[in-house]
Amino acid sequence: MRIAHFSDLHLLSLEGVPLKRFMNKRITGWAMLRLHRRSVHKPHAVRAVADEVKRAQIDHVTITGDLTNLALETEFELVRRFIEEDLGMHPEQVSVVPGNHDVYTRGSAEKRRFELYCGDWIASDLPEFGVEHFGAKYPFVKLRGPVAVIGMSTAVPRSPLMAAGQFGSAQLDQLHKILHHPEVEKRTKVVLQHHPAHNLKNKVLAYLEGLHDSRHMIKKLARVEHGLILHGHSHIRVRRTIDTDVGRIDVVGATSASLLSEHPHRHAGFNLYEFDDDTGRLMTVEAHVLEEDGTFRREDIPVDASSVRERHDSRTSIA
Repeated sequence: MRIAHFSDLHLLSLEGVPLKRFMNKRITGWAMLRLHRRSVHKPHAVRAVADEVKRAQIDHVTITGDLTNLALETEFELVRRFIEEDLGMHPEQVSVVPGNHDVYTRGSAEKRRFELYCGDWIASDLPEFGVEHFGAKYPFVKLRGPVAVIGMSTAVPRSPLMAAGQFGSAQLDQLHKILHHPEVEKRTKVVLQHHPAHNLKNKVLAYLEGLHDSRHMIKKLARVEHGLILHGHSHIRVRRTIDTDVGRIDVVGATSASLLSEHPHRHAGFNLYEFDDDTGRLMTVEAHVLEEDGTFRREDIPVDASSVRERHDSRTSIA
């Protein structure tokens, strides 16, 4: 089984949006767009990723959040068109979780905007485990061949200049139950979340941008023998591990699918994971990186962040 993973599309559309919609946290987001983000996040890169994914004979696509910039209806309409037309895969072949930009304001969460536009891709095979988390129900579970895709939400509306995430105790309790479900137990677990499981060492940055209950989540995985956690948020390709009581979980981050960067591990692309159809064992982990001519090159994903800058680049602030 082949799974593609990309993240942080940051699709932008301000057409017809009245000024009053920016009289909240969006004013800081708009300022960041004007100052830098709009110049480095390009929609043509996202479309190129979609075209390459279609050519790669992928069985399932995972997108780990920040599909939008400001959680506006016009942006979510772009997201729907991208997934339905550019990616063109059946809803059962696509799993999406929200990022902090997808619940950018409390109003966007209260109006359930992410669920309204992305509901087809968060449908669960085990809906009885879903609990409310800022505008939709998580975790969702998709049983696909040798893997169980478990979609978690770390997306929480925050004040300006904050981009931290949190699962909450209710969602983590449900994760614990899901992991003991017989249909999940016999499959390799692939957990989707926006924020990385590993927080930054800088405590201030971890508070502003990290995952506040990451340790509680990791404890829930103590009896998982092997699995995979996929995330975005940091705009960098990186591979880490978590040791459990009975095995090891790979943790892999995807960069932004729209980011044009001189840094080789930040530049746009997607990750590909291949699992043995019989055992569910993870066989292949590789990055497909967008070239200037529109082709893609394959490369290994850095095993840790020691050779690259782990902290978020201030010029591409994620708040």
